[in-house]
Amino acid sequence: MPTRRVTAAVAVAALASLLAVSAARADGPAISTPGAPTVVANGPHQLTLSWTPSTWIGDPAAEQPINYEVQAPLGPNTYRWLGTTLDTTITLTDLAPGTTYRIAIAARALGGYSDSSPAITVRTASGRATVSYLNLDWSPTNNQIQHILKVTNTGTGPLDLSAVRVRYHLRFEGGNTSLVPNCDWAALGCHRIRQTVQFFVPPGGPPGGPPGGTPPALTTPAPPNYPIPGTPVPGWVELTFTDGTLEPGESTGPIQLRHHRHSWSDIDERDDPSWLAATSQWTENARITLDVDEVREFGDTYT
Repeated sequence: MPTRRVTAAVAVAALASLLAVSAARADGPAISTPGAPTVVANGPHQLTLSWTPSTWIGDPAAEQPINYEVQAPLGPNTYRWLGTTLDTTITLTDLAPGTTYRIAIAARALGGYSDSSPAITVRTASGRATVSYLNLDWSPTNNQIQHILKVTNTGTGPLDLSAVRVRYHLRFEGGNTSLVPNCDWAALGCHRIRQTVQFFVPPGGPPGGPPGGTPPALTTPAPPNYPIPGTPVPGWVELTFTDGTLEPGESTGPIQLRHHRHSWSDIDERDDPSWLAATSQWTENARITLDVDEVREFGDTYT
C-alpha cells in the first residue's frame, strides 16, 4: 500500500512548527488559542472537523492571515501533522477505519502563533474488517513473541479472506532481522494461513548489493557492518489467507501465533509499534494494520 500523504509530512511539519514556536516564544503567543475541534462527519476513511477561530492579540495592524494546523499529539512538543487550512473546517482523508485518533488545532501566521487547543479523542467509523489482539506473553523481553489475532468482518457484505492482509509491526533491535514465524493453532486451520517477515534495512543495502546483482547493486556505500550495530530495523510479520469467506459479523476465530529468532536469543518487544502490554483481555489493537484489496481497512501505526 502506498505511503499515505498524512504520514509523509510528519517530520517536516513538526520541525517547521518547532522553529516557528521557538522564534515567537520569547513574547508569548500572539494569537488566541483556537477552540477544540468538534466532529461534523465521521466516515471509515475520513473525518470532517470544525472549531472556533483564533484572533490576534494586541495591535490589529499586525494582523496576517491565520493558518490552522491539525495535529495528532504524540508527546511533549511532538505531534503528527494531519492537515492545514485557512478555514475553520477541514476534511481529513486517508485515515484508517475503526481507529482512534487524538486531534488538536494550532494557529500559525507570519509573526505569530497560538498554543494548541485541547485535544479530542475520536474513533473513525468501522471499515470492512477489524483485528482483535490478545497478548499471551507477560514478559516482553524473553525469547518469543506470542499473541492471538482474530479478524472480524465489520462490513455489510461477504469478506473474501484471500484479499485480506494483516501486518504486525515490529522493530528488530540491534539490526538482528532473524525471525521465525509460527502458527501454533487456528480455528480455521494453520494450513490456510501464510506468514512472511519483511524488514527495511538502512540506506546502502548489504555489502556487495543484492544477490546475483539483480536488481542492480546499490551505488551508495554500504556500512562496514550490516545492518549498523545497534540500529533498530523496522519491519512486520505479514499474515495472509489462502481462502475462505466471512459473512458480516463473522470472525476467523482465534489464530495463535508465536515467533522467535533462529538463535532463540531474547527479543525486546516494548518498542514494537504493534505491541501492547499483556492484560488477559481481547482488544482491537489499532496498531496492527489490515488491508483488503490493498485498501487500509483497519489500523494506523502512527496513532
